[in-house]
Amino acid sequence: MQTEVLASHPAATDTSVRVGTVQFFSGTDVAANAELVVAYLRRAAELGIQLMVFPENSNRVRDYADRDACWDGAERLDGAFVTRIREACAELGIHAVVGVDLAEEVKPTVRIASVLIGSDGEILHVHHKTVFWDYEYTLFVAGEKELEVVDTELGRLGLLMCADGIVPDVPRVLGIKGAQIFCNSLNSRGPDEVRVHVPLRTLENHVWHISSNTVGGPADGWPWMGGSQIVHPRGEIYAGAGEEHEGMVWADIEVAVADDTDVPGFADVLGWRRPDLYGDLLTPHADLPVAPLLGPVDPEMPAKPLDVVTLQVSWFHNQDWTVTRALGQIAHAAAQGAKFGVLPELFCFAPGEVAADPAAAADYSEKVLAQLRAACAENDFWLVANLVERTDAGFHSAAWLIDGSGEVRLTYRKTHLDTAEAAWATAGDELPVAQTEIGAIGIMIGNEVWLPEVSRLLTLRGAELIAHPANWDRREAAECAATERTEENRVHLLSVNRLDSPAPIGSQIVRADLFIPGQPVALMRYPSAQWTRHGFEEQLFATLDLRESHNKMMGHHLDPVGTRQPGLYADLVKPVEETARG
Repeated sequence: MQTEVLASHPAATDTSVRVGTVQFFSGTDVAANAELVVAYLRRAAELGIQLMVFPENSNRVRDYADRDACWDGAERLDGAFVTRIREACAELGIHAVVGVDLAEEVKPTVRIASVLIGSDGEILHVHHKTVFWDYEYTLFVAGEKELEVVDTELGRLGLLMCADGIVPDVPRVLGIKGAQIFCNSLNSRGPDEVRVHVPLRTLENHVWHISSNTVGGPADGWPWMGGSQIVHPRGEIYAGAGEEHEGMVWADIEVAVADDTDVPGFADVLGWRRPDLYGDLLTPHADLPVAPLLGPVDPEMPAKPLDVVTLQVSWFHNQDWTVTRALGQIAHAAAQGAKFGVLPELFCFAPGEVAADPAAAADYSEKVLAQLRAACAENDFWLVANLVERTDAGFHSAAWLIDGSGEVRLTYRKTHLDTAEAAWATAGDELPVAQTEIGAIGIMIGNEVWLPEVSRLLTLRGAELIAHPANWDRREAAECAATERTEENRVHLLSVNRLDSPAPIGSQIVRADLFIPGQPVALMRYPSAQWTRHGFEEQLFATLDLRESHNKMMGHHLDPVGTRQPGLYADLVKPVEETARG
């Protein structure tokens, strides 16, 4: 056992809970693995830790040849491994979440499970993993029971496991149901857990997150990535175990911090949801436009290349000059062979200008839209531009898809408004996808990248490319949220950032990427991306093959869209005020 390492964090208080996480590699000796878990529990008790989270399949490494062998080698809930952990929890007065592969009565059904054991040794809850990582589909049966949040003396706990967090649905349901702490047992070889999934599921749901991953393994194999950590609801890493060594970390957390989901200067990250728009999240995939895009791409399908460009230009010195520069960027991009481009969020307005006078902004936007349409027609160029629109309902942050003849093919009125926007704008009520001769195109605007529902719905409605006028508010908006929207949906994402964005990051193109047998694990999981530099005009040209958005596979068996279980997600469409954290 390695010496524990503790990250800097606030000192313990009368209301804090001390939590810990551990990472190790489980071998084939189940009894030895049980004693290793118990040894960590003893050390945790000495440190005053009240809740410990352990990796997925802490009971045994998976070296099974087939389902029958898996069933033969799996544990039972009343078996020796679980019983030993229960005895230790009762002896030490500590809560534990332990990943265990559990065999059911009928062979060869085995569930990947995490078991929540109370400080009295009683089993409080068993979570069955609902989304699997690739090979797991050949050995196990996905969980089908209702997702639950468990109210304990330490707080409300939501259990998830590894690939449950690759997709947004499971943690979102747990967040809506009132979870204050995510307990996430992993067995991951991917670099994306620690860099993307864990921090983003924390931020978008405003929940404490304790992740525990396997680390190391055989010297001649792709190592398990470790990276176990304890993360504050607003993204601060309180403790991290690194990616190389076995060991444990711990931190004192104020559990109730998770209950205030209203992030100052931004929005209530659960309250700004629009469940009235989310019906498709519960619709069977066969009844949605995404149906023909699921699974592997038809090998007979021809390539669908689209030459795209980031038009990274936004307000500088004055409006008229900004618009002139944008028109020049369109002409230049078209001359270089680009067919489709995106301008940043409210590109021709200075920060705060629209909120100060939305009527004037709408009047100016009408003139700019006419100029942009003329430029598209002159250059045979397709464009997405975000401006201000006036309708009978009020003012909108709207984005227009303009085709190469200057016609408007789609108008999207931002459906999710942050606190500042709500003071001047009216929310739209549709999330449309335009089926065009150059491809199926959806649009999201600005900080909607933080909402998993937006890109998920555009995907379910058949989008091959999502255009995203952006204004990054923090680095994680690009590095976690935008990256995740492609990883979890396998849809190309073109985000074009303002020059004066709060986060100093340039525009970004994230590719859906085809799964290719033999791909290294990291390339299977982590979509490739390209960036511009921040703060000055720059164009990034790329050819996106929209055919790639018709291959939803992340591996041989995992389709992160097609393996969704809409029957488990009823809470996603409950009115916000009727949810546990509404």
